[in-house]
Amino acid sequence: LAFVSVVTLSLIFYKLWQYRTVRVGRHANVKKALRLWDAGDASEAVLLLQNSKDCLASVISLGIDLQGRSGAVERLEAETEQTLIPLERGFRILDTVAQLAPLLGLFGTVLGMIEAFQALQDAGSQVDPSTLAGGIWVALLTTAAGLAVAMPTSIALSWFEAQIDSERVLAEHAIAILQTPTNTQQNAPIASTQVGIAAHGA
Repeated sequence: LAFVSVVTLSLIFYKLWQYRTVRVGRHANVKKALRLWDAGDASEAVLLLQNSKDCLASVISLGIDLQGRSGAVERLEAETEQTLIPLERGFRILDTVAQLAPLLGLFGTVLGMIEAFQALQDAGSQVDPSTLAGGIWVALLTTAAGLAVAMPTSIALSWFEAQIDSERVLAEHAIAILQTPTNTQQNAPIASTQVGIAAHGA
């Protein structure tokens, strides 16, 4: 359990660092870019996205280039999932720890109780209650340790999953805005120009 707790804590800190690096949950620039795009200011929106470290910025930039093209929505959904896959790595480990840590603690308790009752049997009529109580206390400690590992892990996993769900919802919202902007008179020519530039560069 001590080893599992160290590995789990390291993984949680790594995920926190990873989410902070790619600005998970902090999308001020992306949301501003979407508002600008929806209002018809595509050039300013593209500039904001180019200077953003947001994990969804590349997907939204691609959506601007693909605006109006057939299959764009499917392509953007696929790109979103590819972007989110690295952010979901480690979830299975955390889920496994949250489920198995209490079982490991219970297993240790059962083994400790077996030893305690074996000592009780060996002692016969000369049983020292303090010795028996000490063995049971040590045995129950493993259950407490398992729960102490499992509960924070479960909370951390729920928080990480909630962050990914929020990222997915924002991506779906962004795709809808990119495909059906409110102001199409300014966006369409700029988007077409960008597509032409991208095709020329390719």
